[in-house]
Amino acid sequence: MPPKRQVYLLDTQQLPPETIAVTFAKTSRSPESFREIAAELTAASSAEFNEKWVVGYGHSSVAEHAVLHIAVENISRLAVENIESNRLASYTEKSTRFQTWEDDAFHVPAELASHPLLDLFTSTCVMLFSTYHSCLQAVIAHLRDVALRQENENEAQFNRRVRSQAIDVCRFLLPSASLANVGITINARALEHAVGKLLTSPLIEAQQIGAEIRDAASASIPTLLKYANAIPYLQHVCEQFSAVSVEKDASAKSDWCQLIDPNPDVLERILAAELYREKNIAYAQSYELIRTLSENHKSTLLRCLLEMPDRHTIPSRELEYAFFTFDLLIDQGAYFEVKRHRMMTQTPQRLSTRCGYAVPALITEAGMNNAYRAAMEEARVVYEQLASYDPEVAAYIVPNGFNRRVLLHLNLRSLVHFIHLRSASNAHFSVRRAAQRMAEEISAHFPELASLLGRNENETSKGIESAYFSSTCVR
Repeated sequence: MPPKRQVYLLDTQQLPPETIAVTFAKTSRSPESFREIAAELTAASSAEFNEKWVVGYGHSSVAEHAVLHIAVENISRLAVENIESNRLASYTEKSTRFQTWEDDAFHVPAELASHPLLDLFTSTCVMLFSTYHSCLQAVIAHLRDVALRQENENEAQFNRRVRSQAIDVCRFLLPSASLANVGITINARALEHAVGKLLTSPLIEAQQIGAEIRDAASASIPTLLKYANAIPYLQHVCEQFSAVSVEKDASAKSDWCQLIDPNPDVLERILAAELYREKNIAYAQSYELIRTLSENHKSTLLRCLLEMPDRHTIPSRELEYAFFTFDLLIDQGAYFEVKRHRMMTQTPQRLSTRCGYAVPALITEAGMNNAYRAAMEEARVVYEQLASYDPEVAAYIVPNGFNRRVLLHLNLRSLVHFIHLRSASNAHFSVRRAAQRMAEEISAHFPELASLLGRNENETSKGIESAYFSSTCVR
């Protein structure tokens, strides 16, 4: 009689992460059950195995079975961005949409210690937080006067809704120095690279966080993080490309959302991939067969792939054969939400004040337009002073409302998920605008996708601009 099927958890309360990793690794050559393998292991023997096979022979996939949950508190949102630039991990962070910040909740860069610009940096952060709180009070008061009560909405519910709307617009004033907490779930292989990136960062704060994460994690995975060090390659790449001379045409204007060189046969490619999976034929044959089908037939197959029965259904993986590249200019607050979508390639430019800033309509309607713009202009001036000393450190003073360029490269499966989630009515209006415009660009080039992207049909990017912004780019 064949052995009975078993499914069970290895208890992380009883087994260290490195021992679990070795337990899974040994199953490739051991006929014993996972429980039996684990029972024979000790911390010392697990460390010896990892030293030999992971560190010595480079079998790094073993380290993926050692998973840690890391709590990082009171770091700047700029440092959070550094941490979350690693794709293979899960993150949850303090949200600017649901929480407010105290006046002194900002990071002071170690680079400015004893520097003449220290007082200017600190006073500018204080000013931004003060304006943030003034705008909060003004917008809440304005909304209480003009907002309509929803059916069966009591006073507490009304106040929560008003407060939430106010926080959504006033967050544009929060600088990247604002303190936040982030929870990280990550495996040891990804963590080694993440720590290396932090240690390579030009920011002292990021370097310190990298060392502190390594120290904290080494208590559980001492062997697997043994050689987590700075990565000279990354620094060398930055230096070489930073040295390239570029003459920028200040008069040149570009659209804030551009779909870059869409491949005209991209939809046929995903249909061919799906057909390839179902038929015992070469891909070239599958592709040519798809090209011979009528447009109606191809449209039927495309709908079959993209018409989900409910919001929880994940579409076919073959949609990943279709790729799109977008060049976006969006406010930093919107980018902070975009960056959470890690199943894409993201290349953000350094955060600065040189691409203008957005002005939320509610700020203007609440009578705080002048105060808001004065704060943003002061931040712009201080940024330039800081940038003349260190452009990396200068990024700390940049508020969420300033625009930033980011290049996104993503497949159709990821794009559908992004548009469906970020165009929804409960998403922040900044990222809704981006999601809607991306959907519009795709639809313009591929009309057959227009009704299949899962976008919120009740809005357009222009409608969002008109309803939620006084301006999207003040230079």
